[in-house]
Parts: sequence; structure tokens; C-alpha cells
Amino acid sequence: STILPRELRQNPLRKIWMPCKNGLPEKHISQRRVCMTNSPTLIVTVGLPARGKTYISKKLTRYLNWIGVPTKEFNVGQYRRECVKIYKSFEFFRPDNEEGLKIRKQCALAALNDVRQYLSVGGGQVAVFDATNTTRERRSTILRFAEQNGYKVFFVESVCEDPDVIAQNIVQVKLGSPDYIDCNTEEAIQDFMKRIKCYENSYQPLDEVLDKDLSYIKVMDVGQRYLVNLVLDHIQSRIVYYLMNIHITPRSIYLCRHGESELNIRGRIGGDSGLSSGGKEFALCLGKFIQEQNIKDLKVWTSQMKRTIQTAEALGMPYEQWKALNEIDAGVCEEMMYEEIQEHYPLEFALRDQDKYRYRYPKGESYEDLVQRLEPVIMELERQENILVICHQAVMRCLLAYFLDKSADELPYLKCPLHTVLKLTPVAYGCKVESIYLNVKAVNTHRDKPENVDISRLPEEALLTVPAHH
Repeated sequence: STILPRELRQNPLRKIWMPCKNGLPEKHISQRRVCMTNSPTLIVTVGLPARGKTYISKKLTRYLNWIGVPTKEFNVGQYRRECVKIYKSFEFFRPDNEEGLKIRKQCALAALNDVRQYLSVGGGQVAVFDATNTTRERRSTILRFAEQNGYKVFFVESVCEDPDVIAQNIVQVKLGSPDYIDCNTEEAIQDFMKRIKCYENSYQPLDEVLDKDLSYIKVMDVGQRYLVNLVLDHIQSRIVYYLMNIHITPRSIYLCRHGESELNIRGRIGGDSGLSSGGKEFALCLGKFIQEQNIKDLKVWTSQMKRTIQTAEALGMPYEQWKALNEIDAGVCEEMMYEEIQEHYPLEFALRDQDKYRYRYPKGESYEDLVQRLEPVIMELERQENILVICHQAVMRCLLAYFLDKSADELPYLKCPLHTVLKLTPVAYGCKVESIYLNVKAVNTHRDKPENVDISRLPEEALLTVPAHH
């Protein structure tokens, strides 16, 4: 067999070279080893029912997709509901219910099969396997599956002993589940508490000694404390950073654009102009609206541009400026009208309409760049309670896409009209949105997605003058 370099022999975690027979690599072994830096990641939740595992799974999936990492969540409970159409009672989850155990195992395997399809065939980068996974035996099965397919595994365990948090989770989430659709609240709570008991006796939490070779984060009492072990790569560190910032305190996020600006009236994009008379009127109305809402400990954020600062000044309260909240940089097209861009840069105009999310203005930015720039803002938004963000059209679209789980294709066309406040209230697994128009007229700056964009139909001279950045 081949001789391994000393550092690889001494560090078993860096198994890049494979043992050989007759000078040839042993295929079955190489398939079992995770040896690529960018091999797919399988996130596995661990914990008793009503501990917020699905909440974490959905938020993580939404965040990773937003930053451009293709991610999908696989909820084993959903597979079980599809398999067993009518849920009768907690008896199904009893450890001595052989039929129930068999069905639950089949559902877990079906979900893992779909994970394999997504990560190995479907182009996915991260799969979130959302189930209780409370026994060491079940976690070993998942680890073997990951090893055979060349996936990295990262466990996320949610531990919670606070009876109030558990009760709140049962009422908010579980009672709305299809399992309890025809059940009165009291009966449903009783049944679910018995369901938790079915798992408690066999629950084997991740152990600092027994599981020291695994990569994991333990989230204790909804983020009061964390224990992180063996973070192996960039994706895992992003997951840890994100999970350490989210919280479940009830709150509202208010998003709005600045008041109408002088350049808005002239139909010109970007720039750093001040407010129009209508924009100033909106700023005063926004101040009244915020006062009437009587929001506890409200924080106000703006960009560093005149139009958002002037809007915030009218509120008569402290505000914080963020450079990251500045409008998308239109580069050479700053302060131009769309008609002028079409006339002077016909190819640019068509390319932007073809893929608005990834298109980058010459010497400017794309929506994709903007999402990367806004990631620290999202992290801080997750940490805060009640907040008002006064920003710009492209920026508001990116923030809204994060909270509403919109795709990269949908993001650049989200409607964010002037003089309208969007109130976002996080609920169980998503976000409730209220749109409040403050009754001050403004120009419409929204451009719908064109029906048909074909750059081959552009005049020949336009195609010959392709800018250097293409």
C-alpha cells in the first residue's frame, strides 16, 4: 500500500490520501471518506419535541439560501404525516409500539434518500435533516449514511428545560399542526405532553466526551447558552454565527424607504439628492405614525444618504447610520434615467433585464453584491427587538427577501413603493406582513420584469461595444 505523508498519518481528520491495493485506490474506502473542502453538508437536528428544532431548521434554510448557499430542509414529521394520513394519539410514538417504530424508521430512510438525491444529484450544497434524532443509534445511522456519500455532518441540538417556553411552543406551533386539526386545545396539549414523554426515557443528548469527534452546537434554553464543538469549515462557522444571533422574543420590524427625493421626481436613479416637498410631508407623517404605534424601545436605522437622514430627522428621535444600508451603486449609470441607459448602453440595459439579480452595473454593484453587503445588517436585525429601518428600494427588496424567503429571481422585482411602511412580525415559522400607506402621494419607481429579453435582437453596433467588465 502507498505510504502516507507523516502529517496525514498523524492527523486522522485529514484523510485525503486513500489506502491502495496493488497500487490502485480502494474505491469503497475513498467513497466513505469526506475529503473535499467543499463537499456537501448535512445539518442534523437533535432534541425532544417542542424544543424549536423546526424553527431553527426553517430559519437556517432561509438564511443559507439568502446568502447564496443552495439549501433544503427535510422534515421527517412531514414524511410521517404523508405515510400515516390520520394521526390518532401519542400511542404511535411509544417505544414499545413496533408498528409505529417501523413506520418512523421507514420515513427517516425515505427522507435520507431524498437528501441524497438533493445533495448528490440536485446540486444542493446543504441539507437540513429535521427530526428528533434523540438516540445515539439513530445518529450513527445518519453518520454512516453521510460517510458513504461523502457529506460532512453538523449536529444542532436544542436543549430546553423551561416549562414556559415549551408550553408556548406547543400552543404556537404544535396545535396548528395537521395532527391536531379536529382536537380541542386541552386534549391536544395533553396528548402532546404524553408524546414528549415517549421520547424522554430513550433520549441520549450529545455528550462532550462520547461525541468529542463530532461537529455540533448545543443551543441551551433558546439561546441563553451555547456549546460549540469541532467547527470544521466556513459553512459550519457561518451556521454557528447565525444560530448565536437569533432569538424568539416577540417583536416587530418596520421597513420603509426614504421620503420621495428630488431625483425620484426627475425619474433618475441613485445619486444623493434631498427630499422633495412630498418627501418632507411623508417624513412628518412617518413621525406621527411611529408615535401612534407607541413601540417599546424602538431603534431607528438609516443609510448614510441625505434622503434617509432627512426622513429620520423628522421623527425627533435618535437614529443610527449604516453605510451598509446605502442604495445599490449604479456605477456609470448613477443619476441617469432608464431611457438614457437604454439609449447609451443598450447591451447593459438588456443584460440587466436578462438577469437582474446577478447583473452588475459597470463600476457599480449587483443585487448579489448587495446581499453580501447586507449580511451584517441581517445579523444585527436578528439580535434586535423593535426596529425601524429607513432605507432604499434595492436595499429594502434584499431585506424583505430574507424575511419572506423569496428566491434570487423574485428578489429584484419585489414591490417596495415610496411612502409605505411594511410591518413585519415574526410568527411560528414565517413572517406576518402588514402594508401601511401613509397617504402622501409619490412617484412610482417600480419597473416590472420585461416579458421578453433577447440580446440577439439588439443592433449590431450595440453588441460590438461590449464594456470591458464583460
